[in-house]
This record gives sequence, structure tokens and C-alpha cells, in this order.
Amino acid sequence: MSSHELVERFKAAKPFFAVVFLQFGLAGMDILCKAALNEGVSNYVLVVYRHAVATLVVAPFAVVLDKKVRPKMTLAIFTKIMVLGLLEPVLDQNLYYLGMKYTTATFAAAMSNILPALTFVMAWILRLEKVKLTCIRSQCKLLGTAATVAGAMIMTLVKGPLLKLFWTRATTSNQQQTNGVDIHSSIKGALMITAGCFCWACFMILQSMTLRTYPAELSLSAWICLMGTLEGTAVALVMERGNAAVWAIHWDGKLLAAVYSGIFCSGLAYYIQGVVMKHRGPVFVTAFSPLSMVIVAVMSSFILREQLFLGRLLGAFVIIIGLYLVVWGKSKEKSPDEELATTKQVGEEKDRSNLQVITIASSCK
Repeated sequence: MSSHELVERFKAAKPFFAVVFLQFGLAGMDILCKAALNEGVSNYVLVVYRHAVATLVVAPFAVVLDKKVRPKMTLAIFTKIMVLGLLEPVLDQNLYYLGMKYTTATFAAAMSNILPALTFVMAWILRLEKVKLTCIRSQCKLLGTAATVAGAMIMTLVKGPLLKLFWTRATTSNQQQTNGVDIHSSIKGALMITAGCFCWACFMILQSMTLRTYPAELSLSAWICLMGTLEGTAVALVMERGNAAVWAIHWDGKLLAAVYSGIFCSGLAYYIQGVVMKHRGPVFVTAFSPLSMVIVAVMSSFILREQLFLGRLLGAFVIIIGLYLVVWGKSKEKSPDEELATTKQVGEEKDRSNLQVITIASSCK
């Protein structure tokens, strides 16, 4: 294999590595934020601090690196940015954290796996995703998306026998009861997480559309984080009025959760999503979200000492199969840039052939 082929394969694999890295970062956020919420941290304040950190980190890079590619700000673009700042940083994250408060980190990650299906349907309706039911690639994408959702539901609903792992044997019966969630809390948490996922899917679609008129990923990420900070502050001041103590910052899990989630899950995540979406579309990015649940289940088993059951492993296996089908279907598609280049090439070839015909005809005359 030549060096040129290796470089081409690495370029083709970069979007896959990027979204897998993104899911590892989101899984770490679930663990840290669940621990912070268990300590009584306000989810509204956590959202504000998270995006304030993200703004401080991303904005300097955006000012310097996007200087040549940043287009002029218009009212239409700014309106979209304001809506983006409301959809994901404020609505989705607050609903997700509230749902996590009523449930567990693994349950929240499992419920969020309806995101690929929601994004797929919305992208299909808005014609951002091409689907041909007679094409094997489209069939694999449909089947893979359904399999990831089914695997998430298996992890959520099918418990199965307990797997006795040596690192969870020290878990006491009191801790096991704490990990359990009653049915009323599960329903309440599931509804909140579902509503949050709908906002997240809307955010993905709108971000993909905004990048067409504002193709500066870092600058767009900085704007989203800034708008999320301002709008989240307004919501937090209303929801936590008369409770100034929730804004206090200490060297504890609250600060760690805000800094980590701000840098990795807001600043970097918005940027990575934007870059990958320009080449692969929003469905490709969200198709990997079920991987986060598998990572959370394993990490929570080690860190939070949550018990691991056979049903979760079976669900994880189904999710991996679904991801493989989606990835195979998407890997056979061309990116928008490649399609544009192909269209131009075909047009140039037609022009050459037409020119040859005209030349031959004129020579015959």
C-alpha cells in the first residue's frame, strides 16, 4: 500500500474518529454531571457556567483562526444563532439534566438514543438526507437507525441476570437501592429527556443549515456558547430567584463538571459537529450517539459502582450492529463537496464532447 493510499484512507476515516472521540467526551460529561447533580447542584446554574467556560475557551481561537473565512453577520444569521443558543444550550441541556436528576446516568444516556431516529426523520423531511428505498445503502441506514434505537430500548427495558464483576462486588445493598429508580421518576425523567432530544435534533438540523450561509465553524461555536450563556443566565435568574447560594463556586465537583463539559462537550463538540456535518450531514453525527450509552454503562460500572446486567450487554451488542450498518451505508455516499466536484466534472466532459461534435460538424461542412 502506497503512502498516497494511506493518506487518502486517513482522510476518509477522520470523520469517524471525530464522532467517536465526541461520544467519549459526552460519556464523561454524563458521569461528572450526574455526580454533581447528586450533590445538589442547580442544573440551571451548571448550564450557565458550562457555556461561560466554553465561550472563554473558544472565542479567542475563533477571532484568530476564522479571520479570513468568517462572513459578514446579517440579521437572518444572527436570528438563527439566537435560536441555536436557545435550543441546545438552554432547552435541551436543562431538560436533560432534570431528567437525569430523576433517573440515572445510564438511563439518561439510553433514552437519548432516540436522537438518531428524530434527526433522521427531520433530515429526510427537509431533504438534507437522501433516502432511496430501493437502494441497499439507504436500506442499511434505515435498518441501522432502527437497530440503534432498539438496542437502546433493550438496555433500558431488559434487565436480565446480574453480572458479578469483581470491581462491583463491594457494592452494598444500600447503594443498590440508591441506584434503583421508581416508575414515576422514570416516566417523568423519560419525558423530559425525550423533549430535550427533540430540541437537540432541531439544533442539529438548524446548525447544518446555518453553516451553509455562515461557514465558519469556530465562530459559530463561539456565538452559540455566548448566546447560550446569556439566555441561560436569564432562565437561571428566574428559576433560582431568591437563592443566591446556588451561584457560589468552590473547588468541587460542580466546578469540574462545568469546566469539563464546557471545554469538551460545548466548545469542542459544537465545532466537531459543524466540521463533520459539512461533509457527512447531521444524521451521520447523531448516528453515533448510542455509543455514548455503552461507554457510560461501562464507566458507571467502574466509577459509580452501578451494577451491570446482561440486558445492557445485549443492547450494547445490537447498538454496535446498528452503528456498523449506518456507517457502511454512509461510507458509500459521497460528501457534498465530492458530489459538487463530480457534477462539475460531468459538466466539463459534456462541454468537451459538445465542442468536439461542433468541430467535426464544421470540418465536414
